[in-house]
Amino acid sequence: MKEILLKTENLSKSFSNGGNLQHVLKNIDLELYKGDFTVIMGASGAGKSTLLYALSGMDTPTIGRITFGGKVISDLGTDGLALFRKAHCGFVFQQVYLIDTMSVLDNVLVAGLLVNKDKKALSARAGELFEKVGIPEETRRKFPTQISGGEAQRAGIVRALINAPEILFADEPTGALNSKAGLDVLDTLTGFNEQGQSVVMVTHDMRSARRGNRILYLKDGTVLGECNLGKYRPGDEERHRKLSGFLSEMGW
Repeated sequence: MKEILLKTENLSKSFSNGGNLQHVLKNIDLELYKGDFTVIMGASGAGKSTLLYALSGMDTPTIGRITFGGKVISDLGTDGLALFRKAHCGFVFQQVYLIDTMSVLDNVLVAGLLVNKDKKALSARAGELFEKVGIPEETRRKFPTQISGGEAQRAGIVRALINAPEILFADEPTGALNSKAGLDVLDTLTGFNEQGQSVVMVTHDMRSARRGNRILYLKDGTVLGECNLGKYRPGDEERHRKLSGFLSEMGW
């Protein structure tokens, strides 16, 4: 039986829009499991990113409860949520947000030093992660403006994983990349997931979605359905057909 990593109960989020209340998430009951590569899909405005931000403690629900490892995080204040994110979560966004005035390596080490003051141990872990994502030493010494978008995104993944988070959140991580660079990033995320890293990814891209073992489809702020694809294997046409059929049923 899979271990529950995150759980939501009656999760709802509303915003005031010109005096009108807009319900973005509606009474979501959800369990996310350790070691899964969970993909969140849905049309624009379905609530995908809002759900990811709520799950990761970047935003708080209007009502409902979010539990991580048996601890209710939705009751934490701003400082408590910041500590929760720092200790347990890694983030990869469509925009990488590396600091241009620092080398790629220093961007990673600065993130690590927020949690671990042992710079020698951090440097060793960073080196291992850079090797895994295929970024050589000469590239690590460059500034973000001197490397490609794909290299920057893979460096962003290293930064997200430097503190060994229990869960990695990715919001459209290939959205700003060309086909080859996007494939490299997907291979990187898949590789870490195969080593046990839990991943939750928002995407609108079929190629990206195929990497997940569990697909959640949001519509109008609710989970309309889910599809379980099992372990990813390159060139698995049955996987593609199953996902295509599921998305067609969902009205995607």
